[in-house]
Amino acid sequence: MFKKILIANRGEIALRTIWACRELGVKTVAVYSSEDADSLHVRFADEDICIGPAPNNASYLNIPAVISAAELTGADAIHPGYGFLAENAHFAEICNACRITFIGPDPSVIRMMGDKARARETMIAAGVPVVPGSEGLVKTEEQAAILAEEIGYPVILKAAAGGGGKGMRTAASETELRDSFKLTQAEATAAFGNGALYLERFLVNPRHVEFQILGDSRGNVTQLGERDCSIQRRHQKLIEESPSPALDEDLRSKMADIAVAAARAVNYTSVGTIEFLLDSDRHFYFMEMNTRIQVEHPVTEMVMGVDLIKEQIRIAAGEPLTEGLGTFSHRGHSVECRVNAEDPETFAPCPGTLTDVYFPGGPGVRIDSALHGASTVSRYYDSLIAKVITHGADRAEALSRMRRALQAVVIEGVKTSIPFLLEVIDDPEFARGEYSTGYLEKFMARKKSGLS
Repeated sequence: MFKKILIANRGEIALRTIWACRELGVKTVAVYSSEDADSLHVRFADEDICIGPAPNNASYLNIPAVISAAELTGADAIHPGYGFLAENAHFAEICNACRITFIGPDPSVIRMMGDKARARETMIAAGVPVVPGSEGLVKTEEQAAILAEEIGYPVILKAAAGGGGKGMRTAASETELRDSFKLTQAEATAAFGNGALYLERFLVNPRHVEFQILGDSRGNVTQLGERDCSIQRRHQKLIEESPSPALDEDLRSKMADIAVAAARAVNYTSVGTIEFLLDSDRHFYFMEMNTRIQVEHPVTEMVMGVDLIKEQIRIAAGEPLTEGLGTFSHRGHSVECRVNAEDPETFAPCPGTLTDVYFPGGPGVRIDSALHGASTVSRYYDSLIAKVITHGADRAEALSRMRRALQAVVIEGVKTSIPFLLEVIDDPEFARGEYSTGYLEKFMARKKSGLS
């Protein structure tokens, strides 16, 4: 096991990783920007070191500064959390070159699965079902138009290096496709430094269902069930739950087997996620693989009784998967709501200084957050400020506890998305589990018309 782990992240995921390390008896190093000097991950780590000013490029994305911090503090491993450098193959390679273990998969796997077009080709070769679309990149408007005519509209253009909902545009006609092509290229170049695109048929209102997979260095690969992440706004997840209301045991088993096969196809080691789209006819298709811990990992932990961060660290240290992991089954139901510092009506970010913070407890409630009474929600970073996770014997109890928990949260000084989340939780359509990735668009339209 490692002696000291540097956590190359901030906020709740940095704290979450510190707690896992404490339970493993591993010392921790927090890196922070000058903006985060008073953050809780700095307070609770065993050591801390400032790596630059507030902007991401000057601090949390500053690879030389992160590596220098690890070397100065004698850290023998780096945990990247999610976001920032978590899926940066170049960073993982530099860690390896400096004899610092990167807690994640091999850099070659990160690079392969981070290139969405290449990942698609890899899955096709492994026999994993994919959405009809281009076999490789589409390089011109003309090529895209010809292919779209073959597979049928609507289609979606996606950045090959994409993620986080960026570099994606749908088109319902050739005119829309041609109008979108250069715009999507430009957005992809600005966001990822890579304007390469591929094209797929656009599935109208599918479910977004992802499977948690784990693989160790000894060839063991398993899965820990699914999460339904279909409640999204502009491809950004807001509410997740496990198990998915859309799956029965037969479909769950089929999707789980394919997820494991996909992980085996790339010799995957670490925790990761195989993401699928599920259409109304119960056909499922590979969408992408995330080669990191997910924001929504707590719902899997709640229903499976497994600490995924500890498993991730053990795997990186060369240990085998926990014995019997593949035989675990769902225990009850779990729901996660992402609380963002934003206007609940306009969704505009709301940075500011907090004047009061209170998070409820009680049966089946977990809060993952780095907020405290003197916190400042910075304009420099993501607006996610807390994750409220509940667990119950069934979905109804998990949702009842979520409603109770959200109603009891106190965050004063900034606006939050809690009022909006409560509206969704109370919506009959959501309560019945009858939703898709198009749910929020319809919900907002009903709300605007006064029908919600």
